Amino acid sequence: MLNNIRTRTVGKFAIYAVLLTALYYSVYLWLIQKDWPREDYNYCYLIPLVVLYLIWEKKEALKAIPAVPSWCGLLFLVPGLALYWLGDLAGEFYSLYLSSWLVAVGILWLHIGWQKIKVIASALFMALAMFPLPHFLSNKLTFGLKLTSSQLGVALLHLYGMSAYREGNVIDLGFTKLQVVDACSGLRYLFPLLIMGILLAFFYRAALWKRITLVLSTIPLTIITNSLRIALTGIIYKHFGAAAAEGFFHGFSGWRIFMFTLVVLLAEIWVLRRIASGPSESFFARPETAQRARGQIDTRLTGTGLKAFLAPPQFVVASVLLVLTLGISMVVDFREKIPITKPFSQFPQVVGTWEGSRQHMEQKFIAELDLSDYTIIDYKNATGLLVDFYVAYYESQRKGESIHSPETCLPGSGWVFRQAGLAVVPLAGSGGTITVNRAIMEKSGQRQLVFFWFSARGRVLTNAWEMKFYTFWDSLTRHRTDAALVRVITPMYPQETAEDADARLQQFTRDIVPVLDEYLPK
Repeated sequence: MLNNIRTRTVGKFAIYAVLLTALYYSVYLWLIQKDWPREDYNYCYLIPLVVLYLIWEKKEALKAIPAVPSWCGLLFLVPGLALYWLGDLAGEFYSLYLSSWLVAVGILWLHIGWQKIKVIASALFMALAMFPLPHFLSNKLTFGLKLTSSQLGVALLHLYGMSAYREGNVIDLGFTKLQVVDACSGLRYLFPLLIMGILLAFFYRAALWKRITLVLSTIPLTIITNSLRIALTGIIYKHFGAAAAEGFFHGFSGWRIFMFTLVVLLAEIWVLRRIASGPSESFFARPETAQRARGQIDTRLTGTGLKAFLAPPQFVVASVLLVLTLGISMVVDFREKIPITKPFSQFPQVVGTWEGSRQHMEQKFIAELDLSDYTIIDYKNATGLLVDFYVAYYESQRKGESIHSPETCLPGSGWVFRQAGLAVVPLAGSGGTITVNRAIMEKSGQRQLVFFWFSARGRVLTNAWEMKFYTFWDSLTRHRTDAALVRVITPMYPQETAEDADARLQQFTRDIVPVLDEYLPK
């Protein structure tokens, strides 16, 4: 009887494996070939091994608990399949990653029940760590960490007695400038150190508050140690030159951060064990496996034939849902219909009373932004006042590409957003209006006024989440995900009020939108 049950279990596992591979093969191929090799996320290669170990560590407890199939698994399976369509059509890979996790957990819950799920819950949640964050969230977090690390790094240099001045992510030491790049953002260390804290908390048998304290402490530790690394780079640069600061020290200092943080966390555990320590508190000591009565074999699983193979009914329902999802994705044509547009190299340099000169972006920035086409033109009006015009166009947002918002990019170069909000710009001729993002940017005494918006298939949008929703909807209904970022900036000249700069941008926007409409597909 047990052999029959094992054979049917292997058969069901094989069916699930085939269906899930067909659904998520391209997703995980992208994950392994594109996302994991990124230096901020190359720790992800180890996460599956960690998950397998955490499950193996609980094998005795799993054996002691009977499997009780539960319909509650649909609470994960159904939203997981919904996220599959959202991610596939909106071009958001994180939604697809999360979908695969929800579907896998839902299938497990359907078959083994809540009690077994609780035993391996820590391993299941650890599996989420192998999925890189969405690009727009990762970019925002990276910029935030770079700014924080730069601020603390400059403060540490001041304590050392060195003169240092910061503009965004650039630290001016007088004799040279240090660029706090993505490698020094802290993101490269935040997640690995957070995972290390979670693993230590897993093996630390103590009160919940102690384990939470241990995990949360990795966040400030990461920021502090990374800021110390930046400060040491400046000090070594001063005394030993660029070769020493950017060579062996720069690479080796990353390992030192891990070692130092591990020592601090172990010391933290030593301190916590001396605060209200309980009798069962221990570290790296495996608890004795409780002897629990094994449940009897579910009678629905006994017997032979097709009826026995299809039991429990949760297997049939889950399989049907997966087959339907796979069938629809293969039968219905969701290929994008990329519209034909005019190349932005033809965008006029004379618009109304504005005359401009075309600027060009370095290839490394074009590759980083993943855009399809762009234009940058510096226009001047009859009185010589400047407006910088920038458009970045994306033919598709379903291949991992996404528009980079100025809210994350511009602060990285030292600009601080003030009085950010929305502005309504009346358009000439049609009598209509468009709503745009508006902000005053400040840096080193300079002030600029910026308008920016997203032009998405005939819509003018101001919110990234709103754009994600319409990307999904238009991909489903129109097979299109093309969109563009439009940004106009003007300096706020001396003796000029914000109202003067605002009137200039309003006039420029009224003049440029009708021309821009000829280059962006409706």
